[in-house]
Parts: sequence; C-alpha cells; structure tokens
Amino acid sequence: MRTLILGGIRSGKSAHAEHLLADAPAVRYVATGSADGDRAWRARIDAHRERRGDRYRTVESCDLASLLRDFPDEPTLVDDLGNWLTALLDEAGAWEDEAADVSAQIEDLCAAIAGYSGDLVLVSPEVGLSLVSPTPSGRRFADELGRLNAAVAAVCETVTLVVAGRALDLPAGTGAVPAAPVPVSASTAPSSPVPAEEPARPADAPAPRRATVSEPAQIDGTDAEIFPIVELPDHDVAEQARARQLRLTKPARSLGRLEELGVWMSSCQGVCPPRTLQSPAVVVFAGDHAVAADGVSAYPPEVTAQMVANIATGGAAINVLARRAGATVQVLDMAVRADTDPHVSRYKVRAGSGDLRTGSSLTIAEARRAVAAGRAVADQLVDAGADLLIAGDMGIGNTTPAAVLVGTLTDREPVVVVGRGTGIDDATWIRKTAAIRDGMRHARRHRNEPLALLAAVAGADIAAMAGFLAQAAVRKTPALLDGLITTSAALVAQQLAPGAASWWQAGHRSTEPAHAFALDSLGLTAILDLSMRLGEGTGAVSALPLVASSIDILTDMATFDEAGVSGGE
Repeated sequence: MRTLILGGIRSGKSAHAEHLLADAPAVRYVATGSADGDRAWRARIDAHRERRGDRYRTVESCDLASLLRDFPDEPTLVDDLGNWLTALLDEAGAWEDEAADVSAQIEDLCAAIAGYSGDLVLVSPEVGLSLVSPTPSGRRFADELGRLNAAVAAVCETVTLVVAGRALDLPAGTGAVPAAPVPVSASTAPSSPVPAEEPARPADAPAPRRATVSEPAQIDGTDAEIFPIVELPDHDVAEQARARQLRLTKPARSLGRLEELGVWMSSCQGVCPPRTLQSPAVVVFAGDHAVAADGVSAYPPEVTAQMVANIATGGAAINVLARRAGATVQVLDMAVRADTDPHVSRYKVRAGSGDLRTGSSLTIAEARRAVAAGRAVADQLVDAGADLLIAGDMGIGNTTPAAVLVGTLTDREPVVVVGRGTGIDDATWIRKTAAIRDGMRHARRHRNEPLALLAAVAGADIAAMAGFLAQAAVRKTPALLDGLITTSAALVAQQLAPGAASWWQAGHRSTEPAHAFALDSLGLTAILDLSMRLGEGTGAVSALPLVASSIDILTDMATFDEAGVSGGE
C-alpha cells in the first residue's frame, strides 16, 4: 500500500494517515519538521506523540529517499512533504535564485516511493488549502508543492483528499507532471508552511481502509532459462586476502571459518580488504502447492496467505531477524492460492502451483515466467545497490517439492529425503513420503533438463528462487542460502548457471534430512547449525552478522607490523 494523503491545515489528514496503519504492529513515523518552535507548537507535537503511542518509532529526517530505501518493507508514515519541500528549497537557495532546480531530488524521492514494498503513507498539504504568504517566495512554494504532489501521486496506488475529517479517494489522473519548476521572482523565504500534525479524527467517524491497485509486472519469459557464463570470484584477490589473514595479530587460522568467509567476501567483491556490507536484501518467495491439500503438512494451506500478509507488515521472524542484521525484506506472491496485496503479487504466475504427483506443477511457459521474475528481482536489487542477497520461502507443504528436487538431483530414495517439515506426525509422514515418491517418478526423467524439472514438480515459488540465485551469480553478487527449500532451488540454479555455487554460502543447516544431501552436492558447508527449520530466510539472516564480522576482521584488525607485535613469522 502506497498512499498519498492530501488536505489543508487541521483537516484531519494526519489522523486519517494513522488510521490506515492501525493494523500494523509497529510503525516508523518520519517527521520532516523540527520539534523546535514556540510553546504552542511544541504542545501540539507532544499531544500528537502521546496520541500515537508506543507503536510508533519517530525518526526526524529530511533525507526521505535514503530512509525509504534502507528499510523498504517497514510500515511507515511520512508527515509531511510540505516541510520536506521547504527544507529542500532552503538547501538549494531557491528563495533567492529563481533558476534553482529541485527536480532531481523530487525524482529521486518518487523512485524510492515506487520501489517501496511495505505499507507507506505520505501526508502532504494540498495547494490552496495551506497557509502560504502571497509573496514571490510563497508563489514559488505553491508551484513546487503542486509539482511535488502530482509526481508523488503518480507513484502511489491511492490518493486521498481529507476535508473536515472526511476522506475521499481521488480517481487516477491522466495529465502529465511538469518536468521543471515554474520560474518566479523570489525574495524572502516563507516560514514552514504547514504544521506537521493534525488533531485526531472523532471516534464515531472512522475512515475506512480501501483496497489499493497495483499493475502486474510485465515479465517476458522468453529464453529465461538461458544464462550467460558465470564468472568465478576473483582467485587472485582471494590469495591476497589469505596472505593478509596471516599478517593479522592472531595465530594463523585461529579464527577458523570466519577467516574463510572473509576471504570469500574479498574474492566476491574483487578487493582486499573487502568493503563493509551496506545493503543486504532478503526476498521471500511465496506459493501454495496442490499436494498440501492432501495433508502433508501440520498446517492448513490458507496459512500461506496469512503469513505473506504478516511478512509484508513486518511481523514475522524474518522481519525481526533482518532488522537486527540490517537487511531489508520484501515478500513476493508467486503462486499463493488466495488473493494478496497487489504490490506483493505483481509477479504472480498463478493461483497455486499444480500437483507434483502427476508432474504438472507448472506449464513450461509458467516456469519460464517464474524464472524470469526471479532474475528481474535480483537485477532490480543489485541495480539499487544491494551487495548481498538472500532468498527465503513461504508456503505450506513446500518441503515436499523441495524433497522431490533434492532426491532427484542427488539420487536419493524418497524415504531418505523425507523430513518432518512443520512438525508432522507419523501418519502425515507416510502421506508425505508417498507424495515424494510419486513426484520423483515424474522428476527423474527431467533431471538433466532444469526448466522441465521445475515445471514438473517445483512450483512457481521455487522456480523464481532458482532464477534469483542464478542471476545473483551472473551479477557477481554473493548470496546466502537458507534451508531445504532455498537449497533445493539452488541445485536447479547451479544447473541453469554452472559455477553459480561459487557465489553462495550456506547460512545454516536445517534439521530436514534432505538439506544435508543438497549442501553436499553443492560442496557447501553450513555456517550455523542451530536446529532451525522455519524457512523464510531466517537461517541465512542469522548467519549474516558473522559474514559481516568476517569482513570487519580483514578491514579493521591490525597487522603485526601495525601493532608492533612480534611473533608474526
């Protein structure tokens, strides 16, 4: 949900914005105006802070684009754009210089808004409904505000006008947004044009939450399974990193696996010492599977859509762990049987994947679209600055297709690869084993045809993960693998893009027996073994701080010469 709320002073627009986020367990409140001012102004701010309560975490900043990109899935309320624009015009000296142009900053903000995956509500004063002095500077502000509101509206799914506490959703516009400001003769700068906060809406007049509209992404699946040659991480830089490890103030190899991870990160980045991670990103690929309807899981299939909504609003385990690790999270509905938020489902291939027991999870065309979607998401994140990628999963019953893939590609029998998944009992285990057996009958004929294999037994969520992980390697971006589902997709990704596994590390080892077979086949050793089996990307994100620490060791630790410590021979 990306919503722009427009209104005049004391119209109730802030209260309406807060109402739209009433269901979020926690909200980031971005205040663009200073809390400094006269006594009455401070009293108003204190009253509104008290009204919002402990769910709100206040951030005071005018660097909106960076804030939105840093945590693009966190429910966020920005209040308001009028103060942000005033600060922008101040910084540009636009009150005295009529040639000053803030178009680039407005375009950057709109790009950050368009890429936001969580619930985002922005409050802005509507032109003509706010107090603006009738001076050259006031006219400049009004012109720029109109252009800003139109540009933001163009990238929001809903635009609402609030008057006297009543909300009216506006129809989609068709006019073009001016590309440049209207020149005016500037003199004196106006004071802050709009108070940042509004009085509460009356209890008997709640504003309804309305459905948002998002256009599905246009994905061309043509030749999606054909990847360019994967270039391996830089061997020479890896040797430089190993040599540096020997010069650091510690016995050789005394930090064990941390040293290996630091060398790997150096080779992936092509520089020693490696750069500190700035933008690790998690993408959770969600989908339902027909086999789940026959009782192969401890949970009913409808839980998938419920958990997708939970992840989208920041309430799942992956969100909690990612916040601690400094990673962003987005969830994508690739094949959830129920309707989900339009932004979450923009890459959706179908409503539920088919029955793997009959070898008909997807058509070849659907498999191509899913792989292409995963590739497109990886490209978008890398282009936006992501420096480490993690794929997560969400789907009741998805350990069954994952076990089919692992059993097929590692030549194991169904009874060996079947696991307890979400905690199934013996009767469910028997049904699951039978389903894996039936799926492997169809999968084995395609073990050397990765796209056909994905179509037969994988489902759109796992196919998208395979495309995502393979494309990460093509783009020379390191990735951490999570548990069984992600690693089953990695087995196929290694077939699609040979050499891709050199760009991956295994974040953890799941309790699912098939996971160990998959890791052995890929030649990967898990960083953590904490008896985890949740999925979502949680195991990989749990390992992320250790990867970051391995970089810090190479970057920040002193050498024997630098520290004046002897015994480094």
